[in-house]
Amino acid sequence: MRPLFRGLKLLALPLSLFLSGTAASAQSKPQVHVIGTGGTIGSGGDYWHGNSTRIPIEQLVQIPGMEQVATVTTEQLWNVGSSSIGPTRWLELVRRVTRIFHDEKDLAGIVITHGTDTMEETAYFLDLTVPDQRPVVVTGSMRPSNMPGTDAPANLLNAVRVAADPNARNRGTMVLMDDRLFAAREVTKTNTTRLETFQAPERGTVAIVDPTGIFYHRPAERGGKPQFEVSKLDSLPRVDIVYVYPGADSVAVDAFVAAGAKGLVIAGAGRGATTPGERGALERAREHGVVVVISSRTGSGPVPVGDGNDDRREIGSGDLNPQKARVLLMLALTRTSDPKEVAKIFQANQ
Repeated sequence: MRPLFRGLKLLALPLSLFLSGTAASAQSKPQVHVIGTGGTIGSGGDYWHGNSTRIPIEQLVQIPGMEQVATVTTEQLWNVGSSSIGPTRWLELVRRVTRIFHDEKDLAGIVITHGTDTMEETAYFLDLTVPDQRPVVVTGSMRPSNMPGTDAPANLLNAVRVAADPNARNRGTMVLMDDRLFAAREVTKTNTTRLETFQAPERGTVAIVDPTGIFYHRPAERGGKPQFEVSKLDSLPRVDIVYVYPGADSVAVDAFVAAGAKGLVIAGAGRGATTPGERGALERAREHGVVVVISSRTGSGPVPVGDGNDDRREIGSGDLNPQKARVLLMLALTRTSDPKEVAKIFQANQ
């Protein structure tokens, strides 16, 4: 019996080394926290006919190969469509992200699942307000998670890969869709249904993310200090978007001002043109202290900002589309209502 016992002890030694090595390997994996907010990626069932079911985030992350990428934790913050996510929830979300980064010093990054319709606005708000150099990656899907051909698992897995990557630091908040990584400032949804809907007109991707690696196209340039401090805010100033079309009159502008708008973004024709019927209303709005920013409805191309040092009363959005210009103007108005100072903020974000 004694020789057998000795043999068992010899067998136990490499087994213990194997187990300790496995534990060390698990500990060495990057830690990524995934926050679920809902959207198509969190939906299943007969989605296209209004009979969808909600899929919890802890179920969504059960993707083959995920355990090789990172140690993943999850929380379901909300489970709503992205049309239900606006300024109040933006403030709640940035407070939650800030708290997680503060409490979890070893965390590599955060992934947020989100509906695609307003994903770009949420991502840009976070990009301007998260006080940390670690990456926040927003992702979603164009097809429900249980639909044949869904893009949900690949998008979520790739988002975790980016959040776990040390080279993703100092890049701010980004959007990962369809194997492509975009800067939050630059990305926009361009098609109602196609998987390749997210694009960054005239700017391109930050990186391509495919099974062989993450291939960055530009250096990391961001620090950990946010442009805007919002931790003590309970709400954001009201900013509305006015769409320009032939024959548009003063009704929309006057109504927004009467409703309490502190700022207006004009989705102008071409390079920001407005109609004769709107111009008088915009002048009245400025006289009431409303800050007006001119953008373009075209989808790409700049509307000149100016340097804020002249007397021009129209502030151009640069190449920010109307919805992104609205986010920046809301945050700018938490700091100043002086049009010249607001113009400087837009100039600094080109």
